[in-house]
Amino acid sequence: MGRIKEPALFEITPEISKLAGLCEEHNAIEKELYTKFEVKRGLRDLNGKGVLAGLTTISDVSAKKIVNGEEVPCEGNLYYRGYNVKDLVKGFLGDSRSGFEEITYLLLFGELPSKENLERFHKLLEERRTLPPNFVRDVIMKAPSRDMMNSLSRSILNLYSYDPAADDTSIPNVLRQCLNLISQFPMLMVYGYHAYNYRMGEDLYIYAPSPKLSTAENILMMLREDRQYTALEAKILDMSLVLHMDHGGGNNSTFTTHVVTSSGTDTYSTMAAAMASLKGPKHGGANIKVIQMFEDMKKTVRDWTNEEEVEAYLCALLDKNAFDKQGLIYGMGHAVYSISDPRADIFKVFVKQLAKAKGFNDEFALYELVEKLAPEVIGKKRKIYKGVNANVDFYSGLVYHMLGLPQSLYTPIFAAGRIVGWSAHRLEELKNVDKIIRPAYKPMTEHKEYVEMAKR
Repeated sequence: MGRIKEPALFEITPEISKLAGLCEEHNAIEKELYTKFEVKRGLRDLNGKGVLAGLTTISDVSAKKIVNGEEVPCEGNLYYRGYNVKDLVKGFLGDSRSGFEEITYLLLFGELPSKENLERFHKLLEERRTLPPNFVRDVIMKAPSRDMMNSLSRSILNLYSYDPAADDTSIPNVLRQCLNLISQFPMLMVYGYHAYNYRMGEDLYIYAPSPKLSTAENILMMLREDRQYTALEAKILDMSLVLHMDHGGGNNSTFTTHVVTSSGTDTYSTMAAAMASLKGPKHGGANIKVIQMFEDMKKTVRDWTNEEEVEAYLCALLDKNAFDKQGLIYGMGHAVYSISDPRADIFKVFVKQLAKAKGFNDEFALYELVEKLAPEVIGKKRKIYKGVNANVDFYSGLVYHMLGLPQSLYTPIFAAGRIVGWSAHRLEELKNVDKIIRPAYKPMTEHKEYVEMAKR
């Protein structure tokens, strides 16, 4: 008896290709119709201003000011609970303390903690840096994924099974769940990475987090076989987590959090949905694209200091003749900011320090040159409605590269910070929710009479 052929689960067969053609044919909508019916594509207008879909007290993204009664672009600012993130970073760096725990307290509870409150909060997070018995063996080590965002989402969904009050959406219970996930996330991330490498033939080492270390220090310690890291490395990773914590209610993954929370579902499902959003290369996955783009650039451009050569490469990117041929300069431009991204501004200062310490001065100079030339090149090649500037992803990928972090953890590091913002927004939505979020879509098909099978 011959062996039964397995279904072509992972193959695009000719039949699927044919059916895909039907999908494309019957899903296509003429672009002109979006303008005709004044549809806000991406829920924002041509200037990048988002459709007002809700209210929030958690964070504010500011990129315009009123001058003589008119809105004009200005230097970008980001506020957490009303505090400028630049002042927050300056505050905890000036006192030589980690910022992750302090700013987590601020975003969740709406006020800056006193010294005593912060110490108690540190203790609260420390107590929750643990996973259910055998979770690493039964969940993380089982079928590890090459994509850490998928691995993390699976782990988060599996934690639902261990929670006896998983579906309780009362504020105290959801706060408990969020504090657990914030504390557990670095472990899920690092252990998932090691589990996949072990499956690929590398040594396995699983280190328990230390109660004496900050969140950023624990990430570096658990990740590295020798458990070693420098104070500068920990400081910059800590700052990165803070800068990624939140960015208003309208960013894709946070809006997803609000949408899914409004349905009344559980915390684990909500966070997994937010993770799925953040994974996308147009959102949290963009920093990987920046690094890959620069690697291609460094191979193509012979003289990294030659402006003409670098500009020619940038033109080739926009003309879809270089890198991934998508016509994009990754890390440039933002939906809200038009002059500067405050997160990128803060990053840049410390990127320069790290580049000097790690011997990446030439790479940093190339990044600065691209940051200077890209807006000019984009302005010549594209019809743009607002300014173009370097966004947070432009420098964060370089930071992670210099820290020796694997690319597969770039987006999870983003998520390790952003899960704090998701938690704050979930709690806010639960406090104020009264209706499920349901925007409108205009149907573009005519009503048709049913055709019997014999007449088709």
